[in-house]
Amino acid sequence: MSTAILGKDLVGLEPLSGDQIRAILDTAEPFKEVSERQIKKVPALRGKTIVNLFYEASTRTRISFEFAEKRLSADTVNVQAAGSSISKGETLVDTARNLEAMRIDMVVIRHGASGAAQFLGARIQSNVINAGDGKHEHPTQGLLDLLTLRDHFTNLAGLKVCIVGDVLHSRVARSNIWGLTKLGAQVAVCGPATLLPRDIAELGVTVFRHVAEAIQWADALNVLRLQLERMTAGFIPSLREYNRVFGVTNERLARAPKDILIMHPGPMNRGVEIDSDVADGPHSVILPQVTNGVAVRMAVLYLLAGGSPDWAAGGGDTA
Repeated sequence: MSTAILGKDLVGLEPLSGDQIRAILDTAEPFKEVSERQIKKVPALRGKTIVNLFYEASTRTRISFEFAEKRLSADTVNVQAAGSSISKGETLVDTARNLEAMRIDMVVIRHGASGAAQFLGARIQSNVINAGDGKHEHPTQGLLDLLTLRDHFTNLAGLKVCIVGDVLHSRVARSNIWGLTKLGAQVAVCGPATLLPRDIAELGVTVFRHVAEAIQWADALNVLRLQLERMTAGFIPSLREYNRVFGVTNERLARAPKDILIMHPGPMNRGVEIDSDVADGPHSVILPQVTNGVAVRMAVLYLLAGGSPDWAAGGGDTA
C-alpha cells in the first residue's frame, strides 16, 4: 500500500474501504512485536518530523502516538494549546503553516471542532492524522478496537458488537460504527434516549433501550464514558441512576447466554458506566486495547509516510 492508496490524511474511517481498513490492521500485526523487543525501535520513519497538536486534554491517545512515533524512529514535537501562541488567539491554519515552515512531515491533531482535521488537511501539505475531532470521529481508536476484536474473534463478519452509553457525544462510537460495518459486523447501540442521536438508526445499527437486551444479543460490549464535560443540560437524572439503569455490572453479565468481551476506550468512570469488577475481570480487554493502540498508530504513521506492508511484515531492521 502506498500513500496514494491510503490517501494523504487519515481523518476518519467513514471514507475508507473495508480493504483499506484491513490493510491497516494487517500492517499493525507485525508492529505489535516491536513493542515486545528489548530495543523497542525500528528505523521506518527515521528523518521524519511529526508534530502532535492537541487542543484538547488527552493522556492515552497523546502518549500512544508519541510512543508509536519514537518506536518508528521519528522526531516528535508536542504542542498543547495552553502555553503556546494558540492561547494568544492564533488560528489553527496559522499555527500549522508556521510549523510547516519548520519543515515538518506530519501533524497529529486533536480538536474540539468536528471537521478540524479535514479542514487542516486541505490547507497544508503535511500528512494529517485525526486524533479526535469534536463529535465526529476518532479513527485510530476505532482501528485499535477492531484489532482487539480481531485478536479474539479472528473474523469480524457477523460478529455482534453493542456500543453502550453516551453515543451522542462520542467520536469513538462513530468510528467504531463505520469500521465494524465495513468489515461485516452487526452493530447495535444502547443508552438513554437523551444520549442517542435521533438519526443513529440510519447508520445501519440496531437500537436497544435496555442494557439487559443488549447483553442478551451481543458477543462484545464497547462501554463508553459519560462525557460530562460536553453536557450542558440534564441528560441523565444522576450518575447513581445511570449506573442503576445502564451500568455494565457482573450481575447483569451473569444473565448473558455466553461470555461477552468487555471493551472501554477510557478514561473510565468506575461505578458509573462500568463496575470495577467488570473492568478488571477475566473478560475485559481494556488494557490490551491500550497495547494495540501503539501498534495501530505505528501502522497508520508508517503507511501515510508511504511505507510498504511487506517491509513491516518482515519486522524491519532494528534501529
